[in-house]
Amino acid sequence: MQFGRTYEEFTVGDVYKHWPGKTVTEYDDHLFCLLTMNHHPLHMDSNYAEKTTDFGKNVVVGNYIYSLLLGMSVPDVSGKAIANLEVESLKHVAPTFHGDTIYGETTVLDKTPSKSKNDRGIVYVETKGYKQDGTLVCVFRRKVMVPTETYIKERGGEQPGRPAIEQQEK
Repeated sequence: MQFGRTYEEFTVGDVYKHWPGKTVTEYDDHLFCLLTMNHHPLHMDSNYAEKTTDFGKNVVVGNYIYSLLLGMSVPDVSGKAIANLEVESLKHVAPTFHGDTIYGETTVLDKTPSKSKNDRGIVYVETKGYKQDGTLVCVFRRKVMVPTETYIKERGGEQPGRPAIEQQEK
């Protein structure tokens, strides 16, 4: 299974469709709210959401959707990253509700060799998240510092630090 890409493997214009999607549960949403201390009743209190909001039900916290899409993109985009440098923009376009399934895709917008070190480069990407019905829910652009093939070779290959496991005979 591929886990990220080297600088040479990115091509401007490529689109990576992240698989599988993730169905968002009430538990996912509430756990994220509790972990991040976001206690807004729109996300946590179904009575409040039903009686006082335009949606009539709880809305999933937008930063959970962003985090989910960021995680979905790791095997295709940043699995080999040296650093996530910048999130240039983040837009929550439409609400997500418990039971919605999120799918993501990332487009390579640009790539630039590092000016200070020749064993890495900067990849500029846009990730979009969609609900199961095709509704766009989230868009963000970020810059990721990724290694070149030389960097990978010089530091022990694809899985540096993984211990060698010897086969034991029975």
